[in-house]
Amino acid sequence: MAADNTAAAHDAKARTAASSGSVAHGFQDADDVLPTYHIEAQTSLVERPLRSLKFGEAFGVLDSYGDIGVQPGPEGLYFQDTRYLSRLEVTVEGQRPLMLSSVMQDDNGALSVDMTTPDIRIDAHDETSIPRETIAIERTKFLFRGACYDRIGLRSFDSKHRRLRIAVTFDADYRDLFEVRGTDRKERGKRGVQVASDREVQFRYVGLDEIVRTTALHFGPKPDSIEPGKVVFDVSLPPGGRTSLFIRVTFEAHRAFTKPPTDSMVGEDAAAKLTLAANAGGARRELKDLGEGTIFARAYRDSRRDLRALTAGITTIISSNDQFNEGLCRATADLYMLATRTPEGIYPFAGIPWYSTVFGRDGIITAMMALWIDPKFARGVLRYLASTQAKAIDPAADAQPGKVLHETRRGEMAMLGEVPFRHYYGTIDGTPLFVMLAWEYYAVTGDLETVRAIWPALELALEWMDRYGDRDGDGFVEYARDTEKGLENQGWKDSHDSIFHTDGQLAKGPIALCEVQGYVYAAKNGMAKLAAQLGHDPMAERLTQEAAALREKFDAAFWNEEIGTYALALDGAKKQCAVRSSNAGHALFTGIAKPERAAQVAETLLCKDGFNGWGVRTIAKGEARYNPMSYHNGSIWPHDNALIAMGLARYDRKHEAARIFQGMFDTSLYQDQKRLPELFCGFMRRKQRGPVSYPVACSPQAWAAAAPFAFLAACLGLELDHEGNSVRLKNPILPGFLDGVTLYNVKLGGSRLDIRFQRYDDDVTVSVQRRHGDVQVVVTK
Repeated sequence: MAADNTAAAHDAKARTAASSGSVAHGFQDADDVLPTYHIEAQTSLVERPLRSLKFGEAFGVLDSYGDIGVQPGPEGLYFQDTRYLSRLEVTVEGQRPLMLSSVMQDDNGALSVDMTTPDIRIDAHDETSIPRETIAIERTKFLFRGACYDRIGLRSFDSKHRRLRIAVTFDADYRDLFEVRGTDRKERGKRGVQVASDREVQFRYVGLDEIVRTTALHFGPKPDSIEPGKVVFDVSLPPGGRTSLFIRVTFEAHRAFTKPPTDSMVGEDAAAKLTLAANAGGARRELKDLGEGTIFARAYRDSRRDLRALTAGITTIISSNDQFNEGLCRATADLYMLATRTPEGIYPFAGIPWYSTVFGRDGIITAMMALWIDPKFARGVLRYLASTQAKAIDPAADAQPGKVLHETRRGEMAMLGEVPFRHYYGTIDGTPLFVMLAWEYYAVTGDLETVRAIWPALELALEWMDRYGDRDGDGFVEYARDTEKGLENQGWKDSHDSIFHTDGQLAKGPIALCEVQGYVYAAKNGMAKLAAQLGHDPMAERLTQEAAALREKFDAAFWNEEIGTYALALDGAKKQCAVRSSNAGHALFTGIAKPERAAQVAETLLCKDGFNGWGVRTIAKGEARYNPMSYHNGSIWPHDNALIAMGLARYDRKHEAARIFQGMFDTSLYQDQKRLPELFCGFMRRKQRGPVSYPVACSPQAWAAAAPFAFLAACLGLELDHEGNSVRLKNPILPGFLDGVTLYNVKLGGSRLDIRFQRYDDDVTVSVQRRHGDVQVVVTK
């Protein structure tokens, strides 16, 4: 992911080994020590199908039954980086139902599960017990406004009257997400549980951060028995009979008492003394008089309306390939499921389960790729990041004035400073990407109001690049962490071992990354154009000159003829990390690469060492630290490939872009729900076999969900030009799996278009199917 904390700082032993210069197998001994924020993987996220729900700051990871915690793993109901429900299992006469189907609805609005009863022998001596497939069980689960709703519908297809015992077991462990990921804690807060009524069980956790976190499970109809971790329903079904059971889980967090509560108030043995704070005040009182069935129905209706409002008016795509259409439908649904409302607008949270929060880099790149589909993402990201921009020097947060946020966390460990990510700024590329996005957003929308609103933040970001970003004054932006708890590498490849030399030795900082110089180049060019729009002509001229000078300096310092591409990075001694990497593709994406270099960069990216048949590897096969199963040293990331494809298209290398697009489409065919994951392994493509999954990849992941739209725009040469009031299509092509594509409701200013593309061998025809307004369509070669 913006690869986040999966590989951050070494611990003390690792740092000692590295500083002593000891080497094992050619690499530093620190390689044998797990990074501080490593995601432990005793189980793989791909060994069984998981289902994800999300609304706002809450998300759920469920098994295919809709249950939680039946097997070890990350399953749970989470809110603000804390697991508020760690177990929820539904059984029939002590057995799990038989699975028939488990699907996320097309818009990700709810999980729908169809099951049936297994063979049930209620009495060991009774040979007339219930045979399987006589009772249908339909389960529907969704998240909405501070609650998880669960309906279990039962319908009898039996000719006899049947009685069933339906049990629901549950628990809430209040583990911080970093604990779930594998970080050990020496101390935790106090937890308690009580039966609050004949229909409700309440859990409460008072954290060491003095935050009270509460979970309440509401049941309807009234269970026949209820205890702190289990309820039982005795269900009677006549022939053809139907009934429904409802589970509603509510959750919240608030400040603790002025004085810390005593152990007797929160201990397991004194659960009856717990008092749960009101959940949503008047809203909870209003629900008190309603049945759970009515509450469920109203919430389901309102959630559908909310989702329709969120997606109203977006650009949609229909192609000649039904499987591609299915993948686009899932990608769109994922983007809007991950979209979270903030006071500044919607923000795409990075990914489930590890990164369901704001990430600066991820949000920016997601918004860039989805800009032509829906610019609301870009507006929300720009406003949010401007509002959270660092205003002071804070070494503990890797912050300096003008720097853009890397991530924010609200769990107990972040609140206590056990991890540094409450408001963490350890990203070297977020700040120039922020400025890049501002120009791209304006170019598409002409929204000068937003640009004016964030202009002080843009100016501060520029100042940061020149003052704090360029640590040694050499004209390049480089990084070195200011806190030992922070990320050791601060580009998008932020694994501890992702920046290295040809012999495998880790680079020592400050480190200037290849792609970051491109982001700075594009940021200064974009800011120059915005300055011109606002009448700051001297500033525009200065920035244009600075960008041109940076391009020359970059080519001289980073180009390496021997490897046929730009070097991965420069270390603190300005020595090239002469490694073939996907980072060079970002030099094409930003336009910093000289035109005469484009063909050679493309050839290196797409040679057999770089392109494995599914996509471009992060590190080419044959490099010292190449490992196709690693997070950043030989794996394949869809968003990385999408930016490369956009870069290839920029230099009119559309057929190479289409080749990558084809590989990614083929990859999607092997994925659950046709969903591109955060990343997958870089093993070579083999006949009659799909790509190899990465064990702890997020799915869904925001920038992976946005990638198909970037691939399509790259191949079509699509550019929305608000100032020129035109939709530009530069030398459009379509990959072999697409014969035709129609874009519906392409927006530019007040105009709307439907555009049809049809492929005839290597040629593509363009026709406007519908036009509202005076926008022009310009096709160029």
